[in-house]
Amino acid sequence: MLEVYIDGASAGNPGPSGIGIFIKGEGHHLQISEYVGIYDNHTTEFLALIRGLEEAQKLSNGIVSVRSDSQIVVAAVEKKYAKNIVYKELLDKAFEIADSFEFFFIKWIPDSKNLAADQLARRALQQNKLE
Repeated sequence: MLEVYIDGASAGNPGPSGIGIFIKGEGHHLQISEYVGIYDNHTTEFLALIRGLEEAQKLSNGIVSVRSDSQIVVAAVEKKYAKNIVYKELLDKAFEIADSFEFFFIKWIPDSKNLAADQLARRALQQNKLE
């Protein structure tokens, strides 16, 4: 099983945004920190979900457990619904990728349990400021 921890960070709403992804399991230990552009904080969280699933897809087609501290992302995935058209399009894209896994689920975790992904997302913002 792969555990995929995701987080997004935005400096403003909207503002410069970065994503952090930490994947462990099945002998893998992957960290991704990427600047993604100017987005609102919720869009950034959905982008982190998609990117995390894309990376997981490269590593396994088995069981993938995503962990996120974003209640809106977790709720949207669990309900398979997003009212906002932008979020709906991102959610649809996430499900296209998730359908390739034998089993996919998402779990909400508190910020305190998502520190690795949070630090990676914040690092992306810092790296963008330096460039």
